[in-house]
Amino acid sequence: MGKIAIIGVGQTAFVRNYPGSVRELAFDGFKEALQDAKIKTTDIDASIVCSAPEYDKQRSPAGVLAEYLGLNPQPTFYVESLCSSSSMGLKLAYSLVKSGLHDVVAVVGFQKMSEISSAESQERMGRGADIQWESPFGTMMPAYYAMYARAYMAKYGATSEDLALVRVKAASYGQINEKAVYRKAVTLDMFSKPDDPMSGPVASPLRVGDCCANADGSSCVIVASEEKAKDFCRKPVWIMGLGSATTAVNMAGRDLFTGLSVAQASAEQAYKMAGITPKDIDVAEVHDCFTIAELMAYEALGFARPGEGRDLIRGKETYKEGSIPVNVDGGLLSKGHPIGATGGSQIRTIVLQLRGEAGEMQVKDPEIGLVHNIGGVGLYGNVTILGR
Repeated sequence: MGKIAIIGVGQTAFVRNYPGSVRELAFDGFKEALQDAKIKTTDIDASIVCSAPEYDKQRSPAGVLAEYLGLNPQPTFYVESLCSSSSMGLKLAYSLVKSGLHDVVAVVGFQKMSEISSAESQERMGRGADIQWESPFGTMMPAYYAMYARAYMAKYGATSEDLALVRVKAASYGQINEKAVYRKAVTLDMFSKPDDPMSGPVASPLRVGDCCANADGSSCVIVASEEKAKDFCRKPVWIMGLGSATTAVNMAGRDLFTGLSVAQASAEQAYKMAGITPKDIDVAEVHDCFTIAELMAYEALGFARPGEGRDLIRGKETYKEGSIPVNVDGGLLSKGHPIGATGGSQIRTIVLQLRGEAGEMQVKDPEIGLVHNIGGVGLYGNVTILGR
């Protein structure tokens, strides 16, 4: 089989309280991707729907969405790997096309987080851990990542200011991203003012400003065979490398707390498949659910040696003009994090960058981009490498 391409991408604005149904939410992102690819629903011969079902009131949403999007009787599949669901969906789409079973596959990611209360959402996030041995003790996402932050800071001497610098960068790009939920400036001094919301404690050392926000949103990525891509698309973006990994769900089963082993393993696989090294990456999207997650991602992906990720953010090397631009769309910290849509949104950003269509966020002449998408507290890892 030939190469596999992404021929269309779409995304809704990520918002706090989407007023419509999940059908309508998914349609908005799907419609944008369909228009981007300049194809019809009849050109799509399979679909993959991605979300975290514990947040959905609709059971088996894949069938419901396939009907609403006009994709029947073509087969639809459902993929769930927590926050990395739509990146995993892309890997499935690649496999379906590469195998010859299908020629054009739509990957639709969505989440309407506002269907449940904030307290309910936190409880469900806690159940992403082992419900027998960990979550009954009150563990939640911020607390887990706070443990990683504590271990990282103790070993490498990173500071709370280093974490804050990640959020300052995210906000500088979130302001110019019309799809982002948080579009306000964030300055370093906000973290030292007791009365500023950004400095509010969440799980030490993490503060409000170190955490991403829940959001409602959808994304869509349309994947095609080389033959179909050349028929449909002026600027196909090629899938060069894919890596995926899992690890122990229990913290007691892990031996690394200054980084995520699944990110390292996924990156190694993706680089090997693409035949490149970290130095070849021109722009990247990483899973910055918390500020510490971005610092650890720099190192897992080979952009910095262990403990030296802070030097990249201190030196503004991960800004648009830096040596390795990262999250120049604002990342999860500014865009928000609708679980099932996040990976597709990250992929969309890199596709637009490689096509030179990212507007104010555009990096100068990138040829190869990378997406790092994590599910749970480093339970699932996905790294995708794209090239033009």
